[in-house]
Amino acid sequence: MKASLVKVTLLASLLTLSAASQAADKGLLAIITPSHDNPFFKAEADGAQAKAKALGYTTLVASHDDDVNKQNQLIETAIARKAKAIILDNAGADATVGPVQKAKDAGIPTFLIDREINKTGVAVAQIVSNNYQGAQLGAQKFAKLLGGKGDYVELLGKESDTNAGVRSQGYHDVLDDYGDMKMVAQQSANWSQTEAFSRMETILQKNPNIVGVISGNDTMALGAEAALKAAGKTNVIVVGFDGSDYTRDSILNKGNIKATVLQPGWDQAQMAVEQADYYLTHGKAQKEEKQLMDCVLIDDSNAAKLKNFRLAQ
Repeated sequence: MKASLVKVTLLASLLTLSAASQAADKGLLAIITPSHDNPFFKAEADGAQAKAKALGYTTLVASHDDDVNKQNQLIETAIARKAKAIILDNAGADATVGPVQKAKDAGIPTFLIDREINKTGVAVAQIVSNNYQGAQLGAQKFAKLLGGKGDYVELLGKESDTNAGVRSQGYHDVLDDYGDMKMVAQQSANWSQTEAFSRMETILQKNPNIVGVISGNDTMALGAEAALKAAGKTNVIVVGFDGSDYTRDSILNKGNIKATVLQPGWDQAQMAVEQADYYLTHGKAQKEEKQLMDCVLIDDSNAAKLKNFRLAQ
């Protein structure tokens, strides 16, 4: 009786494991983003990977570091490994079109997040934050914090990135209406904290009386803040864009950074995986290709609710 019971129990366990293995064997999803040194991109990768695993996929998570050649190699790897789909935050609006087309020709659909490419009909989805709407929120807050007057600096993102231009346009469509606000410097720091620190050091030497810095992302905002603190300029107001935990902490700790704009990177990445799963299951797109997600202003009124690019309800 005992031997029979053991056999039955063992068989049941094996069947359970087999069923679980089959349920979890839906294939490989490649998740490719810029460098995980930037917490926004790490949140994207983590969010996509968590959702992929929950839906039963294995994952290949990699970073292209905003290097087009490296991105192309990673997409080639995804094709060679017969990935079911690619989740991609791309390395260039123009340079990415060809590689995504190549994946499509190989029968591998791509779902873009955060950054668009300059062609439709190649990727199944392009899920991006409403950067223009978010930039206007940030600019309105920036102007209010400065009292609508004073000299300010703008730090731009990587010039090949569509988002950098869209955010800058959103800023200026608001700020240029303020006659008493003057932009005295506008430089690209390529989304980099280190470059932003260096740029701000140089800018401050020529423009010591600035009262504000508006930045294309939080990473550059943090670099600017560090340079301002090093120069003893604790009253210069900084506004960022992304909604990172680091800028949240600066807001709560009364640092130079007074506000940022949250783009929901975690939710965006998870949505892309859900849509990839739907496409693979149903053979058609769940939604239209171009999808915009509205951004949310983060300041001292709601910063405490922010964690990992998500705002608690």
